[in-house]
Amino acid sequence: MDRNTRARTTPRRVPTFFFVGLLALSAASAALAYRSLPLSSSPGASSLEVSRSQHRGVLGEAVASTVWPAYGQAAFIKTGQSQIQAGPNQHPAPIASVAKVMTAYLVLRDHPLRLDQDGPTITLTDADVADTDRRAGQDESVVPIAAGEQLTELQALQALLLPSANNIAAVLARWDAGSTGRFVARMNAAARSFGMTDTHYTDPSGFNDTTVSTAVDQVRIVVRAMRIRVFARIVATPSVWLPVAGTVHNTNRLLGQSGFVGVKTGSDKAAGSCFAFRALRSIRGKRTTITGVVLGQPGYDLVGAGLMAAAAMVDRITGQRVTPDLGQPTSPPLTAPGGRFRQRIRPRRP
Repeated sequence: MDRNTRARTTPRRVPTFFFVGLLALSAASAALAYRSLPLSSSPGASSLEVSRSQHRGVLGEAVASTVWPAYGQAAFIKTGQSQIQAGPNQHPAPIASVAKVMTAYLVLRDHPLRLDQDGPTITLTDADVADTDRRAGQDESVVPIAAGEQLTELQALQALLLPSANNIAAVLARWDAGSTGRFVARMNAAARSFGMTDTHYTDPSGFNDTTVSTAVDQVRIVVRAMRIRVFARIVATPSVWLPVAGTVHNTNRLLGQSGFVGVKTGSDKAAGSCFAFRALRSIRGKRTTITGVVLGQPGYDLVGAGLMAAAAMVDRITGQRVTPDLGQPTSPPLTAPGGRFRQRIRPRRP
């Protein structure tokens, strides 16, 4: 399931030879940082600064206006750096299922998992089934469940992040905080503490058009979430098996291509196509990690539009051209443009 508009900057040329020596150091630092990221990040205001002028590229040159998508908004940061590069047109807009990054982050913050753990068991109820039926009836993204079904915390997070299940977002919110309202309050408190000043959550799934943020703010939470090894492993997983739903697939069709290792798609009529991403690229033999977000990308394929915008943006950042083949979704088509998941028995697009 998933959610919006436009931009440009003036290129500024800076000699590149001065920065060649710095590239090896910064790229090596990024690779080291990626391998040794902590399980969680400390509370408090975000230390990430935002650059809206004099954007620097991988070799130190000014980030040209052509780096950014022609529509919507975007931002990125290279791991090991403290400055988010912000594209034009940053404004609060619906973010659709990208909101689930914060949901997963809070669940894992409150109920940490090691890579070898499945976590506690969550037993689904008749009320959860009724809620799922209601959501399916209004064309939300859901996975099939049954009363009495038991999901581990890990399986619930997989259902949340791979097929983008709104019904499981609600289940996790109630399990973590006792009620959806209290969980949403925690989402907003966390956003404030991370310096996400243009973000407001009104639901744990992003289905509500009133859940809004900016690309810059979402980069902040994506960076934090990817520091949790379990989260990073889940979003890099193509498919998993769930007790009732069976095999479910990741809506991110870029996985395994062009260096992409996550993170979360999102799309609907209000949000357009959105994608929070991480890509690993080798530049002059050194690995560079790029974490970014694109919001509000237009197109008939509301999932694919965001994926392609991110792939093109990473190509321009790195000076490489890698053409991914999105082909057909790895799962059955799940939504029509502007729609969201239906039930697995009558699927549409994510």
